[in-house]
Amino acid sequence: MARTLLTTKEVAKLLGINDKMVYGLIAEKGLPATKVTGKWLFPVHLVEQWIESQTINYPKLPDVGTFRDNLLILAGSNDILLDKTLSFFNKLYPDHLAVFANVGSLGGLKSLRAGLCHIASSHLMQENGEDYNFGFAQREFSELPAIVNFCRREQGLLVAKHNPKGMNNFSDLGQPGIKIVNRPLGTGTRLLFDSELRKVGIQGDQLDGYDREFDRHLDVGLEILSGRADVGLGIAAVAGLLDLDFLPIRWERFDLLISKDVFFSRVVQLFLNLVHDKQLFDVAANLQGYDLCECGRIVFPKESSDRSSLGK
Repeated sequence: MARTLLTTKEVAKLLGINDKMVYGLIAEKGLPATKVTGKWLFPVHLVEQWIESQTINYPKLPDVGTFRDNLLILAGSNDILLDKTLSFFNKLYPDHLAVFANVGSLGGLKSLRAGLCHIASSHLMQENGEDYNFGFAQREFSELPAIVNFCRREQGLLVAKHNPKGMNNFSDLGQPGIKIVNRPLGTGTRLLFDSELRKVGIQGDQLDGYDREFDRHLDVGLEILSGRADVGLGIAAVAGLLDLDFLPIRWERFDLLISKDVFFSRVVQLFLNLVHDKQLFDVAANLQGYDLCECGRIVFPKESSDRSSLGK
């Protein structure tokens, strides 16, 4: 069986640096690490992911102009309102097809960079906790794609009805007997979850269920509804649909990142037109935890008057 943890010396050798520099990377650059019996250990898959995230030079993007004109491909973060919008698109335009790959926010950015999709959906919170997606996109792309807001949505802790475990905040996750359910690495929700754990001084591997990962917000809610887990981070819409209790954490910006090469293509513009449709707003109004006040706004380039730059 392959080893899953590296020692400080092994990480130093992997990175081609001395041991002391490793400690600096933990503190200053977020090198993934955990302390066990006073010694630093490094999960191999997280170190490899961290190395990839630090890459700044990528080969030229492949040509995305080879997509079929009536096929729209989205990849990235799972969202209930986005799922409903895709269904609406396919009913409204039966001669077109919109498909979605649920690969998490980071997976969506990588798919867009590789030319595998037209649109990536993402809600990756930046280190300052105040903005979303820009820093991650800058690491993936030599030139930022167009970024259009889809919605703002509320994230929080999902717990059973009437909150039988008496959960109040993230500090309570460390109580004995609490079983959690998690989202996969590379998702914006997992990034937020791990960030909140660090704030209260809890290490993920201390939690029962930390390694139980589910791809959809709805699946997290179903684990709690069934009693197989006590708590998990998810969007408010799931609490509303499954009649769970919800402990709000923060509102987040959920964006669509679009390759500039296809931004003005007919199939992409047909989809973007839907974000202004009354039916979408009616659907959102019947779901918990959505705010469409900025829906359809071009986040980058900063001003809508910069639309000409999208064609460059």
